[in-house]
Amino acid sequence: MLDVRFVCENLDAVKQALATRSGSYDTDSVFRLDSKRREIIREVEELKAAKNKTGEQIAALKKSGGDASSLIALMKEEGEKIKALDAQLSQVETELEGAVLALPNIPSSTVPKGAGEEQNQVVRHFSEPAKFDFEPRPHWEIGEKLGILDPAAAAKISGARFMVYRGWGAKLERAVTNFMLDTHAQHGYSEVFPPFMVNRASMTGTGQLPKFEEDMFAVSGTDYFLIPTAEVPVTNLHREEILSEDKLPIHYCAYTACFRAEAGSAGRDTRGLIRQHQFNKVELVKFCTPESSYDELEKLTADAERILKLLELPYRVSLLCTGDIGFSSAMTYDIEVWMPSYSKYVEISSCSNFESFQARRAQIRYRSAADKKVKLCATLNGSGLAVGRTVAAILENYQNEDGSVTVPQALRKYIGTDVINL
Repeated sequence: MLDVRFVCENLDAVKQALATRSGSYDTDSVFRLDSKRREIIREVEELKAAKNKTGEQIAALKKSGGDASSLIALMKEEGEKIKALDAQLSQVETELEGAVLALPNIPSSTVPKGAGEEQNQVVRHFSEPAKFDFEPRPHWEIGEKLGILDPAAAAKISGARFMVYRGWGAKLERAVTNFMLDTHAQHGYSEVFPPFMVNRASMTGTGQLPKFEEDMFAVSGTDYFLIPTAEVPVTNLHREEILSEDKLPIHYCAYTACFRAEAGSAGRDTRGLIRQHQFNKVELVKFCTPESSYDELEKLTADAERILKLLELPYRVSLLCTGDIGFSSAMTYDIEVWMPSYSKYVEISSCSNFESFQARRAQIRYRSAADKKVKLCATLNGSGLAVGRTVAAILENYQNEDGSVTVPQALRKYIGTDVINL
């Protein structure tokens, strides 16, 4: 959430910054509602002062034996006006909160300006895609022929965009998850295992609500939502807390299932493991001071990249432009893994610095060691990585002409085989 005072005092600059994003945003409503809020507060304060003065006059008259009935009537009238203004203030503050929550984060000045993914900047590559002596098959065909992916069973049980893993497929998914968690733990991340359902306050704190409610799976009859990513519960571990600066930075990693409606998505990605309603992911979440947040973003991105390097999967890193970054993000790197059957790179992780945007919504603060003042933290997160997409990339990049799949060296101790055969 943006600071209301900052928006109102820098309205033109905020408008210009948000104009570089996709979509349109009503900053004028924030200014108008804040002005109305201030006007009502001033009126209430004036009425309260007048009411206090009337009370003093009533006391003086009663003390002298005078008739205070007209002043008592006036005081009652002033009280009714205050009550009405308080109700009006409450309504305006609710509308103001809604208007501010609808505004996205301001992109960092270092983010390239652009309307969409065509203006994203590729900043580095790792490894060259392998050249096959045969036509590479898509991972869903590989998985079905090996008997390790069963979309038909998933469709019967649940519907489209779900998957049943069988045998070596289930073991591969579990091996990838454990490998990711162990690797991140070895590099300073503390593992947590959070709930897969969260309340509305948690979803609002990280920016999923109110804007993206239609993309979320709500639990009927409750105020719970299935999580779209572990970012939500893990970031909210410190909601409404004041942390000590000497505890920062805090680094968490977490495995969870993730649930997304994927409203409006279509095409090739609806097959296989790339775009599902339910999928597994290992998430990296950081809390730090705003001043250190961009250094932490570089480290977080490198930590996510490490997984692909150890798996020897070709990938590239792109810096997203202003028109392509997420609602809450000030800067985002996308890590994209090479998918042979697609003949292109496919996103497998987004690593973002939210600066203090989420922390203001969720009231995640720290006490400065230097001046003891309470300040907003910066929060960051990134996939480290999407497990299903990693499995898909392994199946495609390590496939053999006979239909088998070679297991990457880094995973062999986790899965217990070198090759997945028919």
